[in-house]
Amino acid sequence: MPDPLYLGAGLAVAIAVTVATRALPFAIADRLRGSALLLDLARWMPLGVVVILVVYCLSGLDLSDPSGTTARLLGAAVTIGTHLWRRNGALSILAGSTVCIALLNL
Repeated sequence: MPDPLYLGAGLAVAIAVTVATRALPFAIADRLRGSALLLDLARWMPLGVVVILVVYCLSGLDLSDPSGTTARLLGAAVTIGTHLWRRNGALSILAGSTVCIALLNL
């Protein structure tokens, strides 16, 4: 078993890093208001997150399983189509996930 002092030090470091990363944005919020960097991040972050999620979800496609690949691609297509139609993120995700899960379980 590891030394209790070693475990305590590791726990203290983890707690300090967690508190610091959560408190830092509030500590510097006044200086960042209206900054060009923050405005650019607010504009591009949602798109960047969606791109990363799409790449992550579609990178696991098993091309040797045509029914699973088809289900996932149709789910993604329904998500995109629903979002273009209704402009509602929650509805798009729900519709695409429902189609994907239904096709995977047929």
